[in-house]
Amino acid sequence: MSIRALRTLLSIHRHGSFRAAAEAENLTPSAVSLQMRTLEETWDLALFERSQRSPKLNETGLALVGEAEAVIAAYDSLADRVSPKDEISGELILGAVPTTLTGLVPLALSELKKRHPGIRVRIVPGLSNQLLSQIDRGQIHAAVISRPDMLSRSMRFARLAEEVLVLLVSQNTEDLSPAELLRSRPFIRFNRDAVVGRQIETWLQNNDIPVHDAMELEGLEAISSMVAAELGISIVPQRCIRERGHLPLKTLALGDDSPSRVLGLASREDSPRTSLVSAAEAALLEAVSIGEFTITPPR
Repeated sequence: MSIRALRTLLSIHRHGSFRAAAEAENLTPSAVSLQMRTLEETWDLALFERSQRSPKLNETGLALVGEAEAVIAAYDSLADRVSPKDEISGELILGAVPTTLTGLVPLALSELKKRHPGIRVRIVPGLSNQLLSQIDRGQIHAAVISRPDMLSRSMRFARLAEEVLVLLVSQNTEDLSPAELLRSRPFIRFNRDAVVGRQIETWLQNNDIPVHDAMELEGLEAISSMVAAELGISIVPQRCIRERGHLPLKTLALGDDSPSRVLGLASREDSPRTSLVSAAEAALLEAVSIGEFTITPPR
């Protein structure tokens, strides 16, 4: 038996089939099948009903799922339990939406490294809903995301900052109202698969502002570069971490009804890495309070 096989068993339970579990765990279907056969042979137990085309967990298999969850949680928290009380160490797999990867996350990780040098962090970029799914599947431990409209009761969301949405234009843009600029200039959309992209689309529709789509991008750096090159204007979050020495751009307030996105740290309520997630949350909040990310040049 291996922890890897038990994780695969849980993935089959969550996703409903060998094929879906294989995709979630980055395995081949044959590898999943072999792992399950090995489990059954090791304990001389039948875990699946195989009379149908797609094997389904039987009563014994479902009972094992409950025990496997406890075993994996204990395994994942083993390092935390044996470490000295004042020392936090281990690996934290942290997801992050792209807009936080050049300000908030680097600053927070720098603070985390100072406080807890024994924590190793692996970053996984993605959109909010994708990262929530990865947390639910146990592929990552936590993620810095934009708060979605719906959040599962099994998920914890620790609020970090609120970022108002603003109009981003080049410094040479004439002095017109945001509505006039949006109606007359090429519009660079924020990816509508992202939470903030859908917020922008809703605000435009609610204010009856038609735009002339020029492109649709995901990264804030790419959007900023296009705007600086005067290829269009965009609506973006006013980031909670300021960065010096960037492109010659300016922002305009959208008005009293301007939407905001809420950034937070999402994790499972029953996460086995609670101490690591809490340490990351504290570092992220510290980064927000600092409010500016600067790189000190070498002497």
